[in-house]
Amino acid sequence: AAARCTPVSMNASELAFLQYTGGTTGVSKGAMLTHRNMLANLEQTGVWISGSFKAGSEIVIAPLPMYHIFCLTSTLSFMKWGSLSVLITNPRDLPALVHELAQWKWSVMSGVNTLFNGLLNTPGFSALDFSSLKVVIGGGAAVQKSVAERWKEVTGCYITEAYGLTEASPGVSASPLDTPWNGMIGLPFSSTEVSIRNDDFTALPPWNGQDDVEAHTGEICVRGPQVMAAYWGNAKETAKVIEDGWLRTGDIGHMDDRGYVTITDRKKDMILVSGFNVYPSEIENVVASHPGVLECGAIGVPDERTGEAVKVVIVRKHPDLTDQAVVQHCKAHLTGYKMPRQIEFRDALPKSPIGKILRRELRT
Repeated sequence: AAARCTPVSMNASELAFLQYTGGTTGVSKGAMLTHRNMLANLEQTGVWISGSFKAGSEIVIAPLPMYHIFCLTSTLSFMKWGSLSVLITNPRDLPALVHELAQWKWSVMSGVNTLFNGLLNTPGFSALDFSSLKVVIGGGAAVQKSVAERWKEVTGCYITEAYGLTEASPGVSASPLDTPWNGMIGLPFSSTEVSIRNDDFTALPPWNGQDDVEAHTGEICVRGPQVMAAYWGNAKETAKVIEDGWLRTGDIGHMDDRGYVTITDRKKDMILVSGFNVYPSEIENVVASHPGVLECGAIGVPDERTGEAVKVVIVRKHPDLTDQAVVQHCKAHLTGYKMPRQIEFRDALPKSPIGKILRRELRT
């Protein structure tokens, strides 16, 4: 207490965090996030939740690791609103998580698709008191339709999809709160520009809902005050993702004429079957909707005839599920070239620390 405090001069462009990427598609890199990046994103996400949050009264369940950008910015944002955050140290212990949830009149929760799906399949979860719940934020990976619909049925609350990445501090866009699942990642946050670009970095026009959506599908690029300065000590990788102030996200999607963005998949995960683009998330959504499937992942595997073919790795919910049943289910929802040619059953799927299914490890 007797020590002298020496104030440190600081400006908004100085480095606040070296936030490391998840490394799900390659080597992890240190995103240089400045004070301006972080403060801007807190303001942007704060405007988005301002219609539902009440200062000083929200109880937030935080089941994601604090070192991940999703949880970091969410927690800072909740702190700004004077919320009580309940930090869950081991969200993979689902029975313990359900027990903890029963102790609180919680109103807010952030998480990923695999966590929501796991909770829905954990005894005791459906019996919890959800009367205070008003905001559930899904990020990190696409929320599947079957999970979103069942969550609404059990809890009475929608899962609101948001989109971001480490390099954007992370918030880029989100659906308006209290809207049903629609497969979109919503509208760009305030002061954020989103542009869909082709391989030549030419901007593609919005999709009008009438013509071929593929002509409007490209890489999602972002520009705004939340975009990182660079990758730490890695000018080569920085040059690959920052062009004319735009951040190339590596995610594929399209924007409609209202400004709503739909993410199709990671560029590196796209499967090329006889020259046609097949997006793993579409296959996963269909397979996951089968009542006998607990969770699944889709990848491309070499095929002599078509170049690549679709393979699906499944964790069963019901032990009597067969590959023939999965194929019959897919036939009702998928065109021929998108059909899984290989089906493998496993006891568990490889996941990142926040619960994102690691497709690259499914290939081993």
